Amino acid sequence: MAAAAAAAAAAVSYCKPSPFIGQFPLSFGKSQSQSIKISSTITALFWGSKKSQPLDSSMPDFTLTVTDTGTEAIGRKKITVSVISSIMEVSPHEWDACALDATGPQSFNPFLTHAFLSSLEHTGCAVKETGWMPSHIVAKDESENILGVVPLYLKSHSYGEFVFDHSWADAYYSFGSRYYPKFQCCVPFTPVTGPRILIRNTSFKDQVFDIIVSALKGITAKSQVSSLHITFPSETECHKLKDKGFLQRIGMQYHWKNHNYKSFDEFLMDMKQSKRKNIRQERKKISAQNLTMKRLRGYEIKQETVASVTFAFYGCLSRPVTGTPSTSSTGTQLIISGAVLT
Repeated sequence: MAAAAAAAAAAVSYCKPSPFIGQFPLSFGKSQSQSIKISSTITALFWGSKKSQPLDSSMPDFTLTVTDTGTEAIGRKKITVSVISSIMEVSPHEWDACALDATGPQSFNPFLTHAFLSSLEHTGCAVKETGWMPSHIVAKDESENILGVVPLYLKSHSYGEFVFDHSWADAYYSFGSRYYPKFQCCVPFTPVTGPRILIRNTSFKDQVFDIIVSALKGITAKSQVSSLHITFPSETECHKLKDKGFLQRIGMQYHWKNHNYKSFDEFLMDMKQSKRKNIRQERKKISAQNLTMKRLRGYEIKQETVASVTFAFYGCLSRPVTGTPSTSSTGTQLIISGAVLT
């Protein structure tokens, strides 16, 4: 627990005033086509402590009651919850067992695996130096069997989350409070819905879930951070966490629907005349530049070449906003390598 306390103290020390103030006005655009549908969905949950307490990331042991197939208690288990500073402190087999039990074998999620999350740490993408300090939660029984894990990060910014809370940071600073650091439970740089509290499939898994949620709220309240965020959780987790005092953040998303358009011109007819004109002019500019497009299959991709080009394009896209890419060139190459192999 000393490591977790040191991590929190370090994050507090290098947090700077909000980089978002005045940069992200609240505005909502209107759909210009009948094929664009606005969908609201719960993309994140938030929990904040009402009382600031001295820095203390220690957590007490928990006890759960084990029952048989009925309701009769047949024993008690002591559960220890700890914070680790790297996913490498957990074996891939144990972490992936929790992830697989949480999703089910029919809904395997590669982004929750030890291999993917450890690659983000190994390549320097999700580490303290980039504002992603690993603070993963691990729950064990008396025999050191891992019953649950949570990918958790102590963050000094809001980049790489895909659920934007810039206005929240502005509000905190406007009232003289500090928004960063904050705890972020998520898969970095990956807006893919899935379970975030990964529990082994036991007869007492619901109790383990409750224990881990209590531990998450406890460390948030004791570590002098503003809040705990859980982004892109499963629908089941959304309902459970709402009942435990988490606030739901409803996000607006735009989804394109193909209404059996027979041609691109037919699709354009759903738009206003000005929009049709602009799109047609843009498409003419592309054809005038003599650009060619080639689709490569996995075995045709040369990993080194594609990774370097992709990273260069990614850097051009992200630098005007953040000043620096969120992933390293090595991380980009690893991700592309994984895509080639799947």
